[in-house]
Amino acid sequence: MAAIGFYHLTRTDVAAALPALLGRTLAAGQRAVVRATDAGLIEALDASLWLSANPDWLPHGTAASGFGADQPIWLTTGADVPNGARFLFLIDGAAAELAGFERVFDLFDGNDAAAVAAARVRWGSAKAAGHELTYWQQTDRGWSRKN
Repeated sequence: MAAIGFYHLTRTDVAAALPALLGRTLAAGQRAVVRATDAGLIEALDASLWLSANPDWLPHGTAASGFGADQPIWLTTGADVPNGARFLFLIDGAAAELAGFERVFDLFDGNDAAAVAAARVRWGSAKAAGHELTYWQQTDRGWSRKN
């Protein structure tokens, strides 16, 4: 079973929140897949990660750039995991088969009532499946774990 963290974005959008989480992932010696539902969002995240100031280096790739096996961070709309990642970031309600992943990060927009409702449904499904769940809410100083 995967450990799934639900990350409730309340102060920034995903492009601003994702770099710090990915930076910690790389610092832990892990690889990541970032999966979204929209190709336009993947393109925007690709550009955003190259411009990240903190951390200032987030090596990553997409199907457009290729070399998937060499990429510490892989951005995709598909089920591909060419880099052997054990950490999965789900953006914008993206769905995924969780087998093979150690940690899953489900980031959702707390200012969008439909996104919050959908996250609650995903939480219920993950709980029923027996996954270990945590809930994090964004604060002005980072993330606060809630019970």
